[in-house]
Amino acid sequence: MIPLDRALLGGLLFALLNTAQAADGQKVMTQGGAQPGAMACIACHGPDGMGMAAAGFPRLAGLPAAYLSKQLHDFKAGTRSNPVMEPLAKALTEEEIAAVTQTLAALPAPKTPQLARSETPTNAVEKLALQGAWDRQIPACSSCHGPGGVGVGDAFPPLAGQPASYLVAQLNGWRDGTRRNDPNDLMGHIAKSMTAEEVKSIADYFASLTAREVK
Repeated sequence: MIPLDRALLGGLLFALLNTAQAADGQKVMTQGGAQPGAMACIACHGPDGMGMAAAGFPRLAGLPAAYLSKQLHDFKAGTRSNPVMEPLAKALTEEEIAAVTQTLAALPAPKTPQLARSETPTNAVEKLALQGAWDRQIPACSSCHGPGGVGVGDAFPPLAGQPASYLVAQLNGWRDGTRRNDPNDLMGHIAKSMTAEEVKSIADYFASLTAREVK
């Protein structure tokens, strides 16, 4: 049995380490990293991490830390391309990435829509989101990203409430191959099967979703 004083000491050390990491994450978010080029997250994603829809900058608040960490590492490695994020990610240390992703994940996220997968679509875009278009090998968005695009686990981020321009840019990136950082190019195959009109419509659909109850 571990002596009480050692257990307390271990708990205190753990708390101190967590506090230090939280402080580091807050610093990276609000002031930037220690190295040149590591800009503050709030410059583009807002002081609350909710993004800037008008500029097409996505929400980061409440996204899983593991997902955010993967994206930063992909920017750092060049497997996901973006002229702003690539140099920024390369300037962050591993410790800063771990700290800031935990901080962003802990930020309050907006209410997510409560939409059942069994909800009957009322138009073509809802049909694509809820049921897909299997004749073109397009699964329902909700089958991976959850009912209402709320996000599922560390691999499938939320779509609901993200800026339409950001969603369009990502889908077009999957379509033209400039974004390819998912396993087996799943999104690449899906996006390439969508028309330009469907890309815009599905982006507008998820961007407009707000919390609502479905009976």
